[in-house]
Amino acid sequence: MEPTQDLNIIEMETLISPNSLKEKLPITTESHRTVIDSREIIKSILRGDDRRLLIVVGPCSIYDPKAAVEYASRLQNLIRELPNLFIVMRGYFEKPRTTVGWKGFINDPFLNGHGDISQGLHLARELLLHITGMGVPIAAEVLDPIVPQYIADLVSWASIGARTTESQTHREMASGLSMPVGYKNSTEGNLDVAINAMQASQHPHHFLGIDPSGHIAIIKTKGNSYGHVILRGGKAPNYDTDSINSAAQKMTAAGFRPAMMVDCSHGNSNKDHRNQSQVARSVVDSIVAGTPHVVGLMLESNLFEGNQKIPSDLSQLKYGISITDACMSWESTDALLRDINQRLST
Repeated sequence: MEPTQDLNIIEMETLISPNSLKEKLPITTESHRTVIDSREIIKSILRGDDRRLLIVVGPCSIYDPKAAVEYASRLQNLIRELPNLFIVMRGYFEKPRTTVGWKGFINDPFLNGHGDISQGLHLARELLLHITGMGVPIAAEVLDPIVPQYIADLVSWASIGARTTESQTHREMASGLSMPVGYKNSTEGNLDVAINAMQASQHPHHFLGIDPSGHIAIIKTKGNSYGHVILRGGKAPNYDTDSINSAAQKMTAAGFRPAMMVDCSHGNSNKDHRNQSQVARSVVDSIVAGTPHVVGLMLESNLFEGNQKIPSDLSQLKYGISITDACMSWESTDALLRDINQRLST
């Protein structure tokens, strides 16, 4: 009989189970303490009990573990030195694409298009253990609904991206995540989809997924009550005081305590990494002037400024420069965060 399914499938490869990977790379006492403590601090910031400003900062997408560890070591010093900020490093391993392109470190860790996802999961978990073991908390965008079973125990804060906030799959997934979650407005700038996602994710859901043993399972969740919106701009920026107050009114009308993060990149920077400092300082101006609703900032930052395309000869890849969105340099990031910390001291 002629087959009627899998007609476009080339190959299926059995993947290691989440439990098996965690047995190979178990969470350490140091990493566990980093995750537990930082999640509680972030929840406290969202409730308004902790007045520090949450800063999610780091590479647009990690592709080089060595550079990521160097960045984390520099961030480690700032964490100790800036008491008015609570700093979490971007550990983004998945990259949503508008059409096609590199899908991130987990999907393609060797930048060769071969889809070595097994190695990607192993290397990503190994890197997260290293960074959290240094006392640096990790933020991640959750994209593939299978991936959290492999690495979510090492993540302190998660985001649902602008392309997926409206997705039922991602709202269901967020309802079962163990850390606070930020929901971005749509790429067009629509904030309602983010607020709707928060509402949906607060409720219990049941859906198909995998269990820790790697078996297909019916996942039943109780809902995630620690959500907030992320203003990332759209057709126009939305980081100004009027936009922040408008977002607060919408959140209040929906029954939420107004709490939002401003993404200083993407639509708010007009996709120019050099504008991120200006956006951040403008938001801090609003905070200092008495606008109470902003709980955090997000910055795309790397060791060196700008970005680069993935060369066909990988030996030509420049160290510490983004291969996705252009990023601020470390020097600019360091100066900006020290300035923000000082301004929040007054």
